Amino acid sequence: MRMDLTIKKDLDDTKVAFITCVNSEDWYSECRLYLESLKIPAGMTAEFIPVRGASSMCEGYNIGMNQSDAKYKVYLHQDTLVVNKQLVRDLKQLFADKTVGAVGVIGCRSLPRSGVWWDGLRTYGRVLHACEPESVVDSHCREPEGNCQEVEAVDGLFIATQYDIPWREDLFTGFHLYDTSLCKEMQRRGLKVVVPNQEKDFWCIHCPKEKPLAKEYKGYQKIFVKEYGGELNPEV
Repeated sequence: MRMDLTIKKDLDDTKVAFITCVNSEDWYSECRLYLESLKIPAGMTAEFIPVRGASSMCEGYNIGMNQSDAKYKVYLHQDTLVVNKQLVRDLKQLFADKTVGAVGVIGCRSLPRSGVWWDGLRTYGRVLHACEPESVVDSHCREPEGNCQEVEAVDGLFIATQYDIPWREDLFTGFHLYDTSLCKEMQRRGLKVVVPNQEKDFWCIHCPKEKPLAKEYKGYQKIFVKEYGGELNPEV
């Protein structure tokens, strides 16, 4: 597939924007504290874009995306804490490959028919999960052999991009499968999605509340499979 780079307006490669859908000021304050501690390369500036009151992740992320002309955009949950101080430098190195559209921290090489990335046979990446104060789990999957591994989908706790691809708010009107959808939209344009090598250290701590899968998840799963099912090639 040829790479489609007629994707969006001219973007400013001296800017990085951190975009977050916010419904808890306490969590966002913590998230922001970590972001403001990152080392920003000389000649670059960082923007912080909280989006409040969004009816869906896709809607919120489109609002944030359209507020910034930053070439590098990081979409992250309010309960994601970025601990890799050299994040921006590392992202720029990965995005030096112009065929890389998105970078996540954990995902799967090949999506199963269900469209659920964590059910994939080969998962890559690493995240420190702190669901409870007394329970910290290092979710460590396979590591890339080189500096990164191409995958079919990554988790939405952290997704960085170098091209502005619209989030499919026409299809995903809630808070599920928006992330896997974006990965497929990247691939439709001939762009790659990758997970970095985190063998030496993890990039993010994720602090989600443990809860059962929302009942509306299955509905969005059906929408995903209807839209992208013909493009999946599951490993068996």
